[in-house]
Amino acid sequence: MKLKDPGILAAIVASCAALTIAGGFYDWALLVWIFKPLATATIALAAWRRGLLLSRYSRFIVAGLVFSLAGDVFLITPEYFVFGLLAFLIAHMCYLAAFTADVRLGAYAKPFMAVAVIATVAVFVIWPGVESELQLPVIAYVLVLAMMTAQAQARSFLRGTYEARRAALGGALFLISDLILAIDKFHSPVAGAAFWVLATYWSAQTLIALSVPREDLD
Repeated sequence: MKLKDPGILAAIVASCAALTIAGGFYDWALLVWIFKPLATATIALAAWRRGLLLSRYSRFIVAGLVFSLAGDVFLITPEYFVFGLLAFLIAHMCYLAAFTADVRLGAYAKPFMAVAVIATVAVFVIWPGVESELQLPVIAYVLVLAMMTAQAQARSFLRGTYEARRAALGGALFLISDLILAIDKFHSPVAGAAFWVLATYWSAQTLIALSVPREDLD
């Protein structure tokens, strides 16, 4: 079974996602503890198999997925939210390092201006509901997430490759996922939040993993 192939990877991740969502809906904690980490671990394995850690891009994408896996585990337990936030902050820093491996940070300014507006509006909306001890981590997280997303779009525009477009779509979906999560947690409940957050999140991670150019062409 070749995890580096998009169809196989998507099928496995979708199955794990469905079981994770079902576990949360029916309060079956065991399903969540098994299949939530398994989905991200599968994506990380696929990224490793595609790039074999032979390039800076591949190494940083895999590192980002490993920190995402840690974040997934922390976020299963609400009291570890800060640790999850920090794990994903590092994951986005890894993705940003990958996306600047072949394109200078901010080389194309328009995506940065657009994402800055979205991020500013989002912070304005959720800020009254953010506890004081979370304000600094949230600001840091939003800043790095916005830079990662914007750089992915800029890189896609300048390089124009199929893999770069996958990364750009993944970055955009990650932003959408976190916006839904933030609004649901800090502002007001979002209908079907668990489904939309996880669906966009794992779609984003899958696309980012598949943005690693294949080194093993067997």
